[in-house]
Amino acid sequence: MNSGPAGQEARSSVPPLTRGQRHVQQSATLRTHDGVAIEAAYDPGPDPAGELAIVVAHGFSGDLSRPHVRRIAGVFAQRAAVITFSFRGHGGSGGHSTVGDREVLDLAAAVEWARSLGHTRVVTVGFSMGGSVVLRHAALHRGRTEARTDAVAAVSAPARWFYRGTAPMRRLHWVVTRPAGRAVGRFGLRTRIHPHEWDPVPLSPVESVPLIAPTPLLIVHGDRDPYFPLDHPRMLAAAADGGAELWLEEGMGHAEHAATDGLVGRIASWATASWTSATAD
Repeated sequence: MNSGPAGQEARSSVPPLTRGQRHVQQSATLRTHDGVAIEAAYDPGPDPAGELAIVVAHGFSGDLSRPHVRRIAGVFAQRAAVITFSFRGHGGSGGHSTVGDREVLDLAAAVEWARSLGHTRVVTVGFSMGGSVVLRHAALHRGRTEARTDAVAAVSAPARWFYRGTAPMRRLHWVVTRPAGRAVGRFGLRTRIHPHEWDPVPLSPVESVPLIAPTPLLIVHGDRDPYFPLDHPRMLAAAADGGAELWLEEGMGHAEHAATDGLVGRIASWATASWTSATAD
């Protein structure tokens, strides 16, 4: 994807274009640092005065209105405020998907929105492509008060770029790299994909992980993931050098569709515990 040098920058959004009241469910249009309009939604959760917000980063070809994304958000909303959004090129957001590069700016805009609503602790949880984005975001936005995350969980995330070791990933590369594939993406998957290669190649997930500490990091992966085998989460955990928690889930497939409500609830408990621990410190 041709993203230019800004694809590596640790810069994010400006304030949202529209904003309602924190105590009710609401939608907003956010504007990223590079000018893309991002649709977003907010659920205040069980405690409208709560400090914690969870920002959900969906996988490739998802968006905030998809049933599997809404299910995940619904489980999280039992424990905390939740922000969902559609990455660029997905759903009602503008722009074109860069498949994990400039999406970092979309996530940064959502995190900044959470903080603008008064949440002092923000945890990012990403699935598949969104998992790679939350890792890169945590590395690139560390130290920035408005856009930083206080804890990060990556579910079914790749460790490295250009992986073609499984049939689903070979099909995905065809969708992303070929004109006919991008047409399938646009009309079949409702995803608009940028037509150019990355230039420069962005920081990979495994290169990002060592930069995340001391931010709490959770890596979740299924042992039946058809996209990314277990060497991916193990590589990520090894790169953290003891600074990450690794959950290898027996019988689990890939990303949001495979994440049970029980697993999502455990991730919510981890997010709450990481927030409570950081607060105590």
